[in-house]
Amino acid sequence: MRKLIHILLLPVSLIAQKGYPALLRQFMTGQHDYFRFNGDILVAEKGDIIYKQDLGYADFNSKRLLNDSSIFELASLSKQFTAMGIMILKERKLLNYDDNIKKFFPDLPYNNITIRNLLTHTSGLPGYEEQFAKKWDPKKIAFNKDVIQMLQQEKDTLFFEPGTNWKYSNTGYVLLASIIEKVSGKSYNEFMAENIFQPLSMTHTFIYNTRRSARKIPDNYALGFQFPDSLKRYMLPDSLPKTKYVYFLDGIVGDGCVNSTIIDLLKWDRALYTTKLVSKPTLDEMLSPLVQTSRRDSTGFYGFGVNVQPKTPKGKVISHTGGWPGYSTFLERRVDIDETIIVLSNNETMNGFIRAGIESILAGDDLVMPCEHKEIKIDPALIDRYVGKYSAFLTLVLIKKEGKLYRHRDGTPDIELNPESETKFFYGDGTDRQIEFELDKDGKVTKTWFINSGQKGELKKLSD
Repeated sequence: MRKLIHILLLPVSLIAQKGYPALLRQFMTGQHDYFRFNGDILVAEKGDIIYKQDLGYADFNSKRLLNDSSIFELASLSKQFTAMGIMILKERKLLNYDDNIKKFFPDLPYNNITIRNLLTHTSGLPGYEEQFAKKWDPKKIAFNKDVIQMLQQEKDTLFFEPGTNWKYSNTGYVLLASIIEKVSGKSYNEFMAENIFQPLSMTHTFIYNTRRSARKIPDNYALGFQFPDSLKRYMLPDSLPKTKYVYFLDGIVGDGCVNSTIIDLLKWDRALYTTKLVSKPTLDEMLSPLVQTSRRDSTGFYGFGVNVQPKTPKGKVISHTGGWPGYSTFLERRVDIDETIIVLSNNETMNGFIRAGIESILAGDDLVMPCEHKEIKIDPALIDRYVGKYSAFLTLVLIKKEGKLYRHRDGTPDIELNPESETKFFYGDGTDRQIEFELDKDGKVTKTWFINSGQKGELKKLSD
């Protein structure tokens, strides 16, 4: 009997205790129902799953539903796995971080670039994507060797002297994957499976970079879709002219092409608190704020394959995002409080504001929950009181055009703001954004609020 009482008196998770799982479910279900979010979400506390949800389709054509074992292209979340592959080889004394990359690619026209520079995006290397868009035969599949050959042939100038600045580089992580192959004697796919995925029992994780060339789709795969405004329906990016590069860049690995699930990514998260793969000093270096990513922002740094924020209200935060046509991904680890957030979308609807909304709920902040917005007719004369320039963390210009209110920004199309009351308007582009005005008894605007994915902040009017 004592044992039973002891179990019942175990402390309840603070997240569950405060009702956050229900709020997360309400928020994300609303994002799905009203703003087209499609994907899998997981939140864990100390490794225990507090909230998990699968929203929408794994295949919009067949209407096959997502589940928690649905496999997503991780895009740039893959970089931390590539970094771990290099770290494993370093611990085996098969390479050093300070090795010059000419040791592995003697014909590259660049001096003084080290493996460490590749890991931390301080190499200054040009992006391979632009050269392939201009000069590659789009009917052929490009592989890592083709990236290396393109660098050798084109001899593009570095953005800066290695080690003197920071610039995100997919090219650097392609080279790291090729270094793994050269040093280990195995393919990148084989090495990652044998040394990371299998030891961590990540049974639904693998390198998948031949979807277009091999024309074979794995079981339970979440196909990435886009929703072109001109077509108003979900399409595979393979069939859209603007994203045809998903075909000819199909064979390149290292900067992307790890495919996984929310459950397997939680296993990865747990492993980074242990020494299952590498020693603690090696792991500590990976997760340290090694390089500041912006001279204007002293809070953001990069480690090995991950973004690092040493000090936030929730302590140290390790995170990364990923984006590829049809996919947007996010993994955040709040290591000081051992809290994990994973969001995988296969229609590109995971954005920074959804992330901020989830973070606000977990912080106990107030959030305006998503709902359906219905347009009503109002007197066009009422629009005049709202026209002007507003500012907070961004500048908004509201204009009147043909009796309607629009958000104007130079260089981008105006977005119609549809009235759902005489004082509240929602964006007509389908995003979860609204503007709300408070009026005095004379009808003069006293306060203006901008609501973005539930986060509400005041706008100050600068001019009429």
